[in-house]
Amino acid sequence: MTEMLREFTQVSRPAESVALLTFGTENDLNPLSIGRVAEIVEVLFELEREDTVRAVVLTGGQRAFAAGADIGEMVDVTVAEMKTRNQFRDWDRLRTFSKPLIAAVRGYALGGGLELALSCDLVVAGESARFGFPEVNLGLMPGAGGTQRLARKVGTSRALEMLWLGKPVDSKRALDMGLVEHVVADEETVHVAIEWAVHVAKQAPLSVRAIKEAVYQATDVPLGVGMEAERNLFYLLFATDDKAEGVQAFLEKRPPRFEGR
Repeated sequence: MTEMLREFTQVSRPAESVALLTFGTENDLNPLSIGRVAEIVEVLFELEREDTVRAVVLTGGQRAFAAGADIGEMVDVTVAEMKTRNQFRDWDRLRTFSKPLIAAVRGYALGGGLELALSCDLVVAGESARFGFPEVNLGLMPGAGGTQRLARKVGTSRALEMLWLGKPVDSKRALDMGLVEHVVADEETVHVAIEWAVHVAKQAPLSVRAIKEAVYQATDVPLGVGMEAERNLFYLLFATDDKAEGVQAFLEKRPPRFEGR
């Protein structure tokens, strides 16, 4: 098994034609800063350019796949700054990743962490996995495709339930909702995801790629259109007092006092 190390990610080759991309550490909550997302995406597209790689498994740590965005990057940011920062450029690149991408999720997958899992084609969840979008508790909403991908995967009513309540669901509920494809013991999560990747990697690569492209076109509204609408709404929330209060309350570890402004 060969490895190449980076600041936040590690790539290994657990089987022929399969790459395992691990990010963060086993015990960290793995917050997804702009820089960390950029690194994950950069490595994924390096793997896409490698002819010997036909499928990729993406995983975080035991404690958390990724427990959300880096909230510190959202303090005192204006709408104009959010637009010019263009922090979603790398998230948008994920939509064009052409090879099979399977998420192996243990622990928390919240906010940006769930958006990252939803950006994968299939999700294998460990029994400890917890999935949620807590952004509403900060006076915000998902901005990297969360509303669009969640609604497409579980339906509008269940998506609204998760997004409005801001509460995580456990792995069993996630399976019942169709949010994940399989639930296994934590220690088997990565192994099972690799087994799936091995099976897919043995199929005809052009057929696999064409199937992925066709399936993602099979929606009423193109994902890009929905994501653009979501993005504009996300930016507008940075002009609200509730966003400022929500973020400040989070940093001060107190309940927020939202006033609808």
